[in-house]
Amino acid sequence: MIPHDIFALLESKVAPVALSDELCAKYGAYDNSGIILNCGKKVRSALFALDLSVAAVKRAEELGYDLIVTHHPAIYAAIKRVDCACGSPTEALAMCAMRGISVISMHLNFDAAPRGIDYYLMRGLGGEREEAVCQPLTSGGYGRVYSVPAQSFESFKRGVEKTFESGRIRFYDSGRKVSKVASFCGAGCDDETMAFAVSHGADTFVSADMKHHQIAALVSLGLNVVEMTHYCSEIYGFGRIYDEVKEDLGIPSEFFKDGALL
Repeated sequence: MIPHDIFALLESKVAPVALSDELCAKYGAYDNSGIILNCGKKVRSALFALDLSVAAVKRAEELGYDLIVTHHPAIYAAIKRVDCACGSPTEALAMCAMRGISVISMHLNFDAAPRGIDYYLMRGLGGEREEAVCQPLTSGGYGRVYSVPAQSFESFKRGVEKTFESGRIRFYDSGRKVSKVASFCGAGCDDETMAFAVSHGADTFVSADMKHHQIAALVSLGLNVVEMTHYCSEIYGFGRIYDEVKEDLGIPSEFFKDGALL
């Protein structure tokens, strides 16, 4: 196998990069998904990691793996130089190049896939199927509102902490019971998503990287708020995707989870 073979499999089994292109064109987003670094070697093994971090590269090197598949793009915006110095923003990328480890990144297409990271966030929070999608696409989309079994906010909180295995999630109780949730994986809180949640009758809003004024506004409107870490809101779904494709890879693979970021 070569990197293009793994890339083609991920596009066919999960979602093509064309889905990211559609989301960017339709909603003004930006992405850089695809084969980010091709070292020209055969692929005999692969590590799946949310980020191209130094820790992930060290794990791949320890295992003798020659491909890392990330969710967040290993190169997002344009870079002018690659520096291998410790602490450099391109340190992990330089390490991969020097060690012959190719990199594939599947970002917004994996977020918005019909069974993608945003979908699995809904499932982890107790939803079965979406009632509405904030940014619908030809297939799949981003941002969902859905019903969950009616429960107290304290009960919902316990379930979230158990499922997502993070002690860094922040909870804001507006005093309402939980029965309809709006969720957005990653940094998904803005005027559009807040209006979407309110207009569809959500009593609870879940996302990551939220600003104080956004949390305050949602609470003042009577919504419970769950602010996850960016990492835990996406590693859960990325892990479910890995579980679905690992047998099809036909090569040894491992899923890397960085507990320091949960």
